[in-house]
Amino acid sequence: MTVVGVTGATGAMGRAVLETAKERDDVAVAFAVNRDPADGERVAGHAVHDAAALPDLLAEHQPEVVVGFTGPESSSEYAAACAEAGVGFVTGTTGLDDAEQSALREAAESVPVLWATNFSRGVSALRSALVEAVAALPEYDIELTETHHNRKRDAPSGTATTLLDDIDAVRSDADTGQDEESAGQRTYGREGEQPREDGEIGVHVRRAGGIRGEHEIMLAGNDEVLTLAHRAESRGVFAAGALDAAGWLAGRAPGTYEFADVIEGEP
Repeated sequence: MTVVGVTGATGAMGRAVLETAKERDDVAVAFAVNRDPADGERVAGHAVHDAAALPDLLAEHQPEVVVGFTGPESSSEYAAACAEAGVGFVTGTTGLDDAEQSALREAAESVPVLWATNFSRGVSALRSALVEAVAALPEYDIELTETHHNRKRDAPSGTATTLLDDIDAVRSDADTGQDEESAGQRTYGREGEQPREDGEIGVHVRRAGGIRGEHEIMLAGNDEVLTLAHRAESRGVFAAGALDAAGWLAGRAPGTYEFADVIEGEP
C-alpha cells in the first residue's frame, strides 16, 4: 500500500483523486490540503487542511508521495516542500512557465518527481498511434482540435501541447521537403484570408459546459482523411492514472519521470 498526501483537495481533480483513492486498497491517504479551505471542510471523508501546513503534515505523516493537481505557482511550492521533506511528487498541473518547470527539475535533484500533462492510458496509446501515423504520412496536413470544460484556464490544453510536441519531434527527424520556416508552424484558429502554409499545424481550442477532455487529430492528404481521437468520460480516468503513478514512483531514486515510464514499467 502506498501512503499519499493530496494537494488541491477541493478542486475538481483533487476531489476525483480522493474519491478514487477511497475505492482502492493499494492506496492510503495520509492527509489532504488546499489553500484557504472552509472551516471543517471534508472531501471523501478526509479533513482538508490549509496548504500552509504542508511542511508540518509531511513531517508528521511521512507519506511516500504527494499527488497534486493545482495552479502552477502552487505546484512549484509543493514540489519544493516535498524535496525538503524527502517525499516523492506526482503532479498533473499544466500551464507551467519556464521558471515553474525549472522548480520541478530542481526538486527532482532530491526526490523522484513525475509530471504528466495527462494520466490517461488511452491518451498514452493515442500518442503512440499518432507518432506512427505522422511518420507514415509525412506530407499530410495536420489539424488538432481540443475541447474542455468552460473553467479550464490554459489554452491549448497541456495534453494538446504534448501531442503537438510529439508531431514536431517526428517531423523534425523526417525529410519532408518542406520549407524549414513553415514546417511545424502552429496556427491557432483562422480568420480572414489565411491560406494554409506547407507543414503548418492548425490548432483549435473549444471551451464549453463540463466536458472532461476531448482531443482529435486529423491527417489529410492523397484524397483521404485519417482521424485519431480520445474522449475522457470522467475525471476518474486521470485520478486513477495519477494514483497508479504514485504507487510506481514510491521508493524510486531522485529524478524526473513520465507517465509512459509507469506504463512501460508494469509487468
